[in-house]
Amino acid sequence: MKNDQLPDVVIRYFELMDGEAKEQVADLFTPDAQVTDDGTTYRGRAEITAWLTGQASEWVTTSTQLSADWIDQTAVVVTRVEGNFPGGRVDLRNAFTLDPAERISALSISA
Repeated sequence: MKNDQLPDVVIRYFELMDGEAKEQVADLFTPDAQVTDDGTTYRGRAEITAWLTGQASEWVTTSTQLSADWIDQTAVVVTRVEGNFPGGRVDLRNAFTLDPAERISALSISA
């Protein structure tokens, strides 16, 4: 699956995450969505916004899409993230579950 075959909401997620206004990413999620990142789960837009403005904004990063596929009803995108964090580079598996309106209802991020 190429970037142009991904749902618009997933493309927008990565565009915003590579920018400086990460708090805007919360608008892409359903009100009761959950994000699991680095072993911690954030539930609802308030916790997701706190994650976006805290842990997810701690480092300056850019991402490059390595692959994308549909597995069951989940868009799975593998990205290479590079930045000023320890190690400087990591490949992450981002698994997006979307609701019928194509908002993100769940996101799991793992190395």
